[in-house]
Amino acid sequence: MTEQVSISPEARPGALAGIRVLDLSRILGGPLAGQILGDHGADVLKVEPPQGDDTRAWGPPFKDGVASYYYGLNRNKRIQFLDLSAPEGQRRVRELMARADVVIENFKTGTMEKWGIGYEQMRNELPHLIWCRVTGFGTDGPLGALPGYDAAIQAMAGLMSINGEATGDPLRVGLPVVDMVTGMNAVIGVLLALHERARSGQGQLVDAALYDSGLSLLHPHAANWFMNGQVPQRTGNAHPNIYPYDVVRTGGAPIFLAVGNDRQFALLCQHIGLPELAQDARFATAGQRSVHRDALKPLLEQAFAGDDGQQLADALMAIGVPAAPVLDVQQALTHPHTRHRQMVVQMEDGSHGLGAPVKLSRTPAGYRHAPLTQGSDFLD
Repeated sequence: MTEQVSISPEARPGALAGIRVLDLSRILGGPLAGQILGDHGADVLKVEPPQGDDTRAWGPPFKDGVASYYYGLNRNKRIQFLDLSAPEGQRRVRELMARADVVIENFKTGTMEKWGIGYEQMRNELPHLIWCRVTGFGTDGPLGALPGYDAAIQAMAGLMSINGEATGDPLRVGLPVVDMVTGMNAVIGVLLALHERARSGQGQLVDAALYDSGLSLLHPHAANWFMNGQVPQRTGNAHPNIYPYDVVRTGGAPIFLAVGNDRQFALLCQHIGLPELAQDARFATAGQRSVHRDALKPLLEQAFAGDDGQQLADALMAIGVPAAPVLDVQQALTHPHTRHRQMVVQMEDGSHGLGAPVKLSRTPAGYRHAPLTQGSDFLD
């Protein structure tokens, strides 16, 4: 493994320093939202059931009996265990809610209400509180209150229908993209509500549903359908609107070309010794290249047959043509630019994680608490 960035817990206060977050969520969307808020300085106290968050068992790999999946979502939090179905757990959570600025929860609809600690039950008692609810489909409507899971939402939101090879079956995106985008949308909602509370003094409900987040990812396919009424189809690695925007073979490893305009295409053609391609009526404009992609791709791959993929991608990038080698996860995480951007960080306990992608110049993200750090109350 390449050298990693180690961050001291004494790093300067983050942008959300002074904000208290009570994270009652589990699995992915809610915990990711809590981690992002914690990375940027919020004091995040996570409450788990006595048996712990389910993702502790989602392995291998494991470290001291806890899965890597859990480690990836629960840094910059302090953890305690409470049984919220018991009166003592409910009493303690009420005390923590009274001190918190933000509550994050993703219980099945009606569960917290059954315990007497749901949003509607607490809003009048704690009008300052920003309540972030992460659900599958929301709490009402035709699918309201039904449980939601990432892959199922990928299927229902149309994402699987446009992912995969043109001649293949619908395919799940190879990571929990809906869960993660829902967590990010939850953070956006919390930040909006915090900003508005500074003006009104009032909290509000932040409603983040996986179904909504899945649909929100459909650009440009939704925009295309709104305009022409044609149901989008799978196009493999190729972009539905732009070409060459695709994985292409070379004499070595494949590369991804991301040619977005006529100038870039002309530079590409000049570089490979085929300037006449840029003048060919089939390829002279972006729209025509997209229409005639089946004719263009083999011509490019024939021209690339004698090239090493990595060297070709580097040379194209150097002249302003977007191109990239297709790396595996290890290659991506050990890339020198990954280290330069501090996108792999090491905690004090030796565990590693992905760094915060949002970089702030005066109040950068910090990594103060390793996963599994214990804590029973807010720090101030």
